[in-house]
Amino acid sequence: MENRFNLIDEPWIPVADHGSVSLREIFSHPEYRSLGGNPIQKIAVLKLLLAIAQAAATPKDEREWQSLGETGLAEHCLTYLEQWHDRFYLYGERPFLQMPAIAPARVQSYGAVLPEISTGNTTVLSQVQVQRGLDDGDKALVLLTLMGFALSGKKTDNSVVLTPDYAGKRNEKGKPSTGKPGPAVGHMGLLHSFLIGNNLLSTIWLNLLTSLQIEQMNLYPEGVGQAPWEVMPEGEGCPEAMKLRQSLMGRLLPVSRFCLLTKDGLHYSEGVAHPGYKEGVVDPSMAINYSGKEPKALWVNPEKRPWRELTALLGFFDQSDSQGFQSWQLRHGLDRARDVTDEFAVWSGGLRVSSNAGEQYASGSDDFVESQVWLDSDMLEASWFGQLKMEMDALDGLAKNLYGRVQGFFKEQTMDGSKPAAQATHLFWQLCERDFQELVFHCDQTEESARHRHKLRQRFAHYVQQAYDTFCPRESARQLDAWAKCRPNNSKYLKQEAV
Repeated sequence: MENRFNLIDEPWIPVADHGSVSLREIFSHPEYRSLGGNPIQKIAVLKLLLAIAQAAATPKDEREWQSLGETGLAEHCLTYLEQWHDRFYLYGERPFLQMPAIAPARVQSYGAVLPEISTGNTTVLSQVQVQRGLDDGDKALVLLTLMGFALSGKKTDNSVVLTPDYAGKRNEKGKPSTGKPGPAVGHMGLLHSFLIGNNLLSTIWLNLLTSLQIEQMNLYPEGVGQAPWEVMPEGEGCPEAMKLRQSLMGRLLPVSRFCLLTKDGLHYSEGVAHPGYKEGVVDPSMAINYSGKEPKALWVNPEKRPWRELTALLGFFDQSDSQGFQSWQLRHGLDRARDVTDEFAVWSGGLRVSSNAGEQYASGSDDFVESQVWLDSDMLEASWFGQLKMEMDALDGLAKNLYGRVQGFFKEQTMDGSKPAAQATHLFWQLCERDFQELVFHCDQTEESARHRHKLRQRFAHYVQQAYDTFCPRESARQLDAWAKCRPNNSKYLKQEAV
């Protein structure tokens, strides 16, 4: 087959304010600020860029990482891409991240493997859900996303097994099983977090792991491992597949689906089956709590946007290694980011999914979510974190009180208020989101910040009243009586900060 559409040369990666660009352009243009696309596309592309960076220049320790710098890293990556140029063709004898041997598997349409597209008898609610034709760049993005974010279900043709005697694609009756979810999704949609710099090259540099850090994590017996485009697995249980399962590369590019692109779809089967967080193996970008009897993951929740999880993600500020949620990407990167830059952000995002009888799908309130919160390096310390945690706990108290007050309003009229109470609480958090960044910047212990926090508390208290009034009408005498009786009282919240 003719080699064509090389990902190093052709534009396919969405970049904010610049449209689609190539891999070479990513590492050649420091003015590129951030990635575009939906949250799981951003995660998948950033993991590819990190895989290239780890393959090109994994530093030994922090000193070597700092001396490398974002410029040095970019130069190493460009040299590496030229060295492996022939492995980045989307079509050809060795198509990028694809398995020509999987050609006997049945073809699925591209829309069938995209969670946001309605296919079959699924109801179309908006034009976003309509399947459209994809160009080669779009297909490359779909392929990359499927490596870690493929949803479980019967769409995988697991009747095709490339490793002799491999039983992972058979059920107890010996018949082809349903495909397992990609390791970046898990059961409900895992939340992923990364540090964000002032530009894309800085972001890649800040999230680059050193050999020492990888060793200290004690998660990957194979260490960094070998990039799958250098040596693709030959089957589900071959030696290369086993190495991917035990290396950092296998978490950045899991190859959890064996695919082969065609004009209108792709041959599609389950690929390398990676262990999950309950087996003790995670992506560095996941947040897992190991303090209980069973590990708990931080899941995507459209009703609780990721900015509200900031204190959970940064919990290591005031706790031991065995407590709370741990995200290796943030834990390893926060101190270095604080040392080398004045300001950086924590980005978190993912996709919430539902499942039924082994079939995953996006339905109801399931959705993509993402949040980005900027942090000032000068104020990052335990006292700042303690203040932020106190403010977030106080906001949680306001939200719970609002929920109870709205429920009380409807109870006074012998009506069920659970639904409007939830809607009012959701509106309150939506209103708070616009001021959260300002709150983060004013959690240091100066008098000026204390005055600013009090003004913010007045604003948040006003949002409680606004949400209450929106869902609790006072048009009739009976409504007015219930409204006055159940109206939230925020005086304690306001006095607490004033003291």
